[in-house]
Amino acid sequence: MLYSVLPTNEEDLFISDSGEQEDCNVAGINLHGTLMTYIPDHAEGDTYFDYDTVASENIIGSIEVANDNPNIKAIVIEVSSGGGSVVAGEEIAEAVKNSDKPIFAFVRDIGASSAYWAISSADKIWASENSEVGSIGVTMSYLNNVEKNKKDGLAYEKLSSGKFKDSGSADMPLTTEERDLFMRDIKIMYRNFIKAVSENRNIPIEEIEEISDGSTVLGLRAKELKLIDDIGGINEINQYLEEEIGEEMEICWE
Repeated sequence: MLYSVLPTNEEDLFISDSGEQEDCNVAGINLHGTLMTYIPDHAEGDTYFDYDTVASENIIGSIEVANDNPNIKAIVIEVSSGGGSVVAGEEIAEAVKNSDKPIFAFVRDIGASSAYWAISSADKIWASENSEVGSIGVTMSYLNNVEKNKKDGLAYEKLSSGKFKDSGSADMPLTTEERDLFMRDIKIMYRNFIKAVSENRNIPIEEIEEISDGSTVLGLRAKELKLIDDIGGINEINQYLEEEIGEEMEICWE
């Protein structure tokens, strides 16, 4: 059954696809696809957004709705995302950390890069033995079109107010100075990522540094490295929450 969250004047009610009100005590939030800070209103039909995307502002909004609903005892975030925006991951992680109600997360096929950052502050994280987890690292890699443009008879005309204003254009070669500039920022974001995971997972920063090579690990290894808490999925969360809440769990997804 599909669910959506609809605000009312008095309290937020979870409505089923049949239009009936549901007595939910757990709010389910999907973190699926490429993570962005927002998705523009004109995105529908735009080829740039012709793939799964999820916005941090929407995830945060759903957390706020759940926190304001007195019927909701806990929040569950389902993750199937290889990451995306660093800032989006950071924003969600802060919202999860500051939630008035406990938030639990589970990784389905993948919870990597900024998507992992986003849930690293959850109260408890599950993943399948075969889930890909982690990928603690930052990339700005892109495809260089310079040689192709030469073959096509195209030439880049540099017209900018400063030598770094059009840095990173795929249509011109990357200079040593520009590469150093980008690597400076990558290193800063990388350190911020490591620090956040260390604090959110209560793991010594030295241990995070040792495994932060940008690769993912499968569920069992992720548990050994303390990137997740247990092996399992929605069934294990159901059992855990029923024990914690002390009543039968009724989860409604956004």
